[in-house]
Amino acid sequence: MAQKAEERPPEETLSLWKREQARLKARVVDRDTEAWQRDPAFSGLQRVGGVDVSFVKGDRVRACASLVVLSYPELEVMYEDSRMVSLTAPYISGFLAFREVPFLVDLVQRMQEKEPDLIPQVLLVDGNGVLHHRGFGVACHLGILTELPCIGVAKKLLQVDGLENNALHKEKIQLLKAGGDAFPLTGDSGAILGMALKSHDHSTKPLYVSVGHKMSLEAAVRLTHCCCKFRIPEPVRQADVRSREYIRRTLGHSGPPLPGQERSQKVQRPKVCPKEDSGAPKGEDSEDHSRGLMTNLEAPQSGSQEQQSKGGQSGGTEHHENSGCQPPTAPGTVSNLGSQSLGTRKPPPTAMGTTPDLKDTLTKTQQDAAGTVQP
Repeated sequence: MAQKAEERPPEETLSLWKREQARLKARVVDRDTEAWQRDPAFSGLQRVGGVDVSFVKGDRVRACASLVVLSYPELEVMYEDSRMVSLTAPYISGFLAFREVPFLVDLVQRMQEKEPDLIPQVLLVDGNGVLHHRGFGVACHLGILTELPCIGVAKKLLQVDGLENNALHKEKIQLLKAGGDAFPLTGDSGAILGMALKSHDHSTKPLYVSVGHKMSLEAAVRLTHCCCKFRIPEPVRQADVRSREYIRRTLGHSGPPLPGQERSQKVQRPKVCPKEDSGAPKGEDSEDHSRGLMTNLEAPQSGSQEQQSKGGQSGGTEHHENSGCQPPTAPGTVSNLGSQSLGTRKPPPTAMGTTPDLKDTLTKTQQDAAGTVQP
């Protein structure tokens, strides 16, 4: 019988999940693997993707998984796919991937079948990569299973390896003056697990960027900044907005939404979606599991440039202090990483940039515990 999402898995399942993370972690590539990643202006990059899972408020089972692809550097939506799913794995800090990744892998595979020419060259993920309890967060997991470059972008600091959201950390945040400024997140182990990035001139809270797969931290931070019209990178923001809009539209129909209901289409121009209010923080030492719940992204701050955009959508007046997307130059930022190690380097997997038989790479443990959507 399928496990209900609100129940905690038995310890045997958690042990299996840990072993699976350790097995897949050995395949993570934390260096640039494509020529466009090494180009200062990301020349050659044309498509950036974002994924998100949003939940029905008050419902721990029903959710909407969404994948969007945006043109780069215009950041206009080219493709979107949203579908209702039923979660069977609960949220447990450190194991978010087993709750959400099967549905996201399914979306990527569906896109490969429908619109292979629009497959993103990189995915931005609302969650952590190597900045994780065991060095293998949801962005790493998704990257390995899709073989796409992935970047972890979290809104809160995951307190691992001695990282703390303490007074010293907050002082460093105050020193971030302009969009693109960043400082390294160095754990007690000496490894740089990610970067705290001021993504927009008007943002008061940083983003926590970490390597997911097949991209260096320096390039991941620069690209995240280049994708930010507001605080949240546009691929992630659009995936969130559209998944919540889809929930509202689906729930507006007679009868409850059924898992597998979907909207998938090429998009010529983004549709206007209502702007959401900010959700309450869930605690600094947890993964970003507060997403969904219809209150995922922060509302524009009063008096900031973000309020100039209608309905929370791109268009109208856009920031372009990011134009050119130059690397940060402040002391202690990405440009000064030099040869500091992100951890043990692993050889790249043999298949590069392809995603054949994605579902075959999901283990039986993942499928049984996470409730993979059936085609």
